[in-house]
Amino acid sequence: MAVTDETNPWAIQLAKILTHRGILLVTAESCTGGGIAEALTSVPGSSRWFDRGFVTYSNAAKIDMLGVEPSLIAHWGAVSEPVAAAMVGGALDRSQADLAVAVTGIAGPTGGTPDKPLGTVWFGLARRQVPVLTFCRCFEGSRHGVRQQAVVAAIAALIQLLEEGGEIS
Repeated sequence: MAVTDETNPWAIQLAKILTHRGILLVTAESCTGGGIAEALTSVPGSSRWFDRGFVTYSNAAKIDMLGVEPSLIAHWGAVSEPVAAAMVGGALDRSQADLAVAVTGIAGPTGGTPDKPLGTVWFGLARRQVPVLTFCRCFEGSRHGVRQQAVVAAIAALIQLLEEGGEIS
């Protein structure tokens, strides 16, 4: 997924905040396939504030790389609040980072259900010693469009969390 004119200003803004505050970031991505990490590391100097990215597209990768409990996936499905929370917690636990973001969703064009339609994406945000925040968005458009919107939403949520220090609206 290429960095676009839409993602780059968000990535630059987040980079400035992370650099200024000395915060190290980790990503855990499923449906975006590394798109968040790509957008962020396109910013020069990102090695000062970007620790690593986990692309855990399969359920096995979520379990192996992030320590997501198989029972969470079996009970709630990979695209769910509990799995997003487990992914973000696992990324933080398995990195040197102070801040983590995770995404899991259904980009399409297949895979949607009445309960989880195409475009459903769950996000998780976490800082050390702070409760995990989760939220869900339902995006419309093509597979590429859903993925791109999820990248922008994740970066925007990180900015909002750091600037406002509270809940994600």
